[in-house]
Amino acid sequence: MADSSQYLTVGALTGYLKAKFDRDPYLAKVYLTGEISNLGNRKGRHLYFSLKDPDGKSVIRATMFSYASRLKFEPKEGMKVLAIGRVQVYEPSGSYSIILDQMTPDGIGDLFLALNQLKEKLSQEGLFAQEKKVLPLLPKKIAVITSPTGAVVEDVAKTVERRLPDAQVILLPAVVQGEGAVPSLLKQLNRIDNLGFDTVIIGRGGGSIEDLWAFNDEALVRKVAALKTPVIASVGHETDNTLVDLVADRRAATPTAAAELATPVTRQNILDRLFELKTRLVVAGRQTIAQRQQVLDQIVNRPIMQQPDRLYAAYQQEVDQLTSRLGRGFSRQLEQKQYRFQQAKNSLVKEQQQLLRPYQEALALASTKLDLVSPLKILSAGYTIVKGPKNQVIKEKADLQVGDRVHLTFADGEVPAQITGE
Repeated sequence: MADSSQYLTVGALTGYLKAKFDRDPYLAKVYLTGEISNLGNRKGRHLYFSLKDPDGKSVIRATMFSYASRLKFEPKEGMKVLAIGRVQVYEPSGSYSIILDQMTPDGIGDLFLALNQLKEKLSQEGLFAQEKKVLPLLPKKIAVITSPTGAVVEDVAKTVERRLPDAQVILLPAVVQGEGAVPSLLKQLNRIDNLGFDTVIIGRGGGSIEDLWAFNDEALVRKVAALKTPVIASVGHETDNTLVDLVADRRAATPTAAAELATPVTRQNILDRLFELKTRLVVAGRQTIAQRQQVLDQIVNRPIMQQPDRLYAAYQQEVDQLTSRLGRGFSRQLEQKQYRFQQAKNSLVKEQQQLLRPYQEALALASTKLDLVSPLKILSAGYTIVKGPKNQVIKEKADLQVGDRVHLTFADGEVPAQITGE
């Protein structure tokens, strides 16, 4: 019967192998190439999957802890990668796996892959297809978001000064490279719409994809797309393309080109246009004057204008005729009125005489009777009326005294007298 002390437990064997693996310097840092397989749940902090050879004959489990902060791309099933990590034995199951520290796509940079993945995501959202804003023709305030130490703002300022001196170029300094670039750029972009800028230029000089990576940041790209102010992107050189370039309203290869886009109408354009309009106005004015002069000459040369009395002669004749007709009509009406008036007067006189005849006859009879007893009738017979000093009629001698002045009334008048004796 064999000695049982020679036999190892499964745990002892697994522990021995784990110790061997841990002490082996060749397994402490292993460089592997393979394809991602069995990609596990990526909702947690850690990533679990397998690496296999292209022919699928060999497979090793792989784990990357806190993968979100380590990877700059999104791993996908079947993707070929280059991985660096350490091999370890998992004692509970007796299996071995590789714990990855780094992983990059094989044959393509991780930044470039991440860029393409983000680009595809934003493209599917329609961010790059949204309607571009129109650049103002005559901007008054142009913001430039860039490094204060670079040549971008200087090139923009010189170009704007040359093309449109009245436009104001304002620098909003920002970090354009490194870890602090995105927060710095976002800080300045958040101010744009509230400061009344007409156009904003954002950019920097050329560089590697790592240098320009801040302009591929998702938050920065979305902010540029959401701005109400038109944005001109001038990031890198002509061959460099970032996501900010794709969402900007216009893209310029150089700062000078960006400044030219920001000032589509130059001061010289305005002067040329004014000169053109002035010339056209003068020509149009002369043509109008010539046309009006021609019309005026035609009017002046009309016979009626040469002999203006002909214009009102007919009217004067008509006025004379109407005046004559009016006079004759008035005369006829007046004669008719006079005739009627005379008839009415005669009729009235006759009626008056008829009405007064009885009264006249009665008056004549009364007058005759009155005349018979009239004092004047008596006086004409030789009688005299004596009136005393108080103009009273003297009827008796006793009413008078010597020296009284009296008035003697005869048929033909009065005579004063004085009583001189009895």
